[in-house]
Amino acid sequence: MNKELEIEFVTLLEQHQNILHKICKLYTADMDSHNDLFQEMVIQLWRAYPSFKGDAKFSTWAYRVALNTAISLFRTKKRKIEMVPWDNHILNIRCEDYDTQQEEQLRFLYTAVRQLTDIEKALVYMYLEDKDYVEIAETLGISEVNARVKMNRIKTKLKNILNKKGTAEWMG
Repeated sequence: MNKELEIEFVTLLEQHQNILHKICKLYTADMDSHNDLFQEMVIQLWRAYPSFKGDAKFSTWAYRVALNTAISLFRTKKRKIEMVPWDNHILNIRCEDYDTQQEEQLRFLYTAVRQLTDIEKALVYMYLEDKDYVEIAETLGISEVNARVKMNRIKTKLKNILNKKGTAEWMG
C-alpha cells in the first residue's frame, strides 16, 4: 500500500477507534482480551482497507468488519487471538483510554449485554450508538423491519435480565 493510503487509514482509524473499543468492551471481560481483540480488529481493517470503496461511511464499514471479527473469533470460542507481526513503524496509532468504570449503570448494562447472543450484542451496540435502523440493518445484513423487531425483543430480554439484578429501573 502506498504512504498516502496508510496515512488516510490511520487518520480514519484514529477518528473512529472508539467504535472498536466499545465492541471490545461488549465481547471481552478483561483488558488483555480487550487489547488482543482491538489489535485483531485493526489488522482486519487494515487488510480490508484496500477494498473499501467509500460506498458507505467509513464508520459503517468499520462496524461491519470489527463486529464480524469479534463474532467470528468468539463464535469459534477461540479465546487466544493469534498474534500477527506488526511493523510499528508503518502505523503508529494513538490509543485513547476508554474507561466506562466511572459509570455504574454502564457496568450493569455491559454485564447484561454479555448474556446476549453475538448478533444481539452487535444490534444493541449500534442502537446505543444512536445508529438508525437503516444503518443497523445495512451493517448487520438484515432488513430494517427485522432490526426493529429484534431490538424490541432484546429490550425486553435486557429488562428481564436487569430486573433479576434489581437494576432495570434506570432503563425506563
